[in-house]
Amino acid sequence: MVQFNDWCDASDTPLGNHHVRVMTGRPADTPTGIQVTATAVPTHYAAEERIARALARLGKVGAAKLINDLLPQTSQIRSGDLGEIYATEWINAHSGYRAPIKRLRWGDHRDMAMRGDDVIGMLLDPATQRLRFLKTEAKSRAALRTKTLEEARSGLDKDGGLPSSHSLSYISARLMELGTDMPLVDAIDDALYRHGIPPESVKHLLFTFSGNSPQVLLTQALQAYPGPIGQWGIGLHVDGHAAFVGAVYAQVIADANQP
Repeated sequence: MVQFNDWCDASDTPLGNHHVRVMTGRPADTPTGIQVTATAVPTHYAAEERIARALARLGKVGAAKLINDLLPQTSQIRSGDLGEIYATEWINAHSGYRAPIKRLRWGDHRDMAMRGDDVIGMLLDPATQRLRFLKTEAKSRAALRTKTLEEARSGLDKDGGLPSSHSLSYISARLMELGTDMPLVDAIDDALYRHGIPPESVKHLLFTFSGNSPQVLLTQALQAYPGPIGQWGIGLHVDGHAAFVGAVYAQVIADANQP
């Protein structure tokens, strides 16, 4: 798990029913950020059990090749993947929701962006025994601009602001294949085919990973939202964004090849 507090400072800004948090990487702790991220990255491309089995059967060299073959090779896809990885890690550690799958494990090709909702967090409401959802758009840019947040808003507002049925069915199918959380499979299917998903059971998360501060842009984006769904804006700001992304993936490869 990426421990953001180990290498970032955080500031929070309430905006009525919405909320902005900016996490800023401390320059002195950049090596820590690179290392903790590099440790988490491989598990987003392959299950821990798959890596362990490859290590046991094929040895260090074979397992290292497996990991390397799963990683995207283009800087653009690496940047986008890392934004989604950070969003997933933040949801699982800090939101109260859980992202039940790491969907990059099922990518069509390592150098192709995936389609559908970027990440969907879920929690079972103890009062109603029905699911609540955190629909998430993750954006990674060396220089964050208003246009990027407008693209994210368009994605969040699709399907009436609700998680898409295709994305939820995809998650349900992957969980069924894994056989690890059948109650959640049933709860997703109930939401899709029995109860429906009311807007009040949904929040939106606009997650950014950028080389410039997202504070003003996230604040403006959330203040401009006219709809009824609660909004979270979470921005991770790391100076030297492109170099940081490159260093993370270089560290993943170096770790895999360590004797």
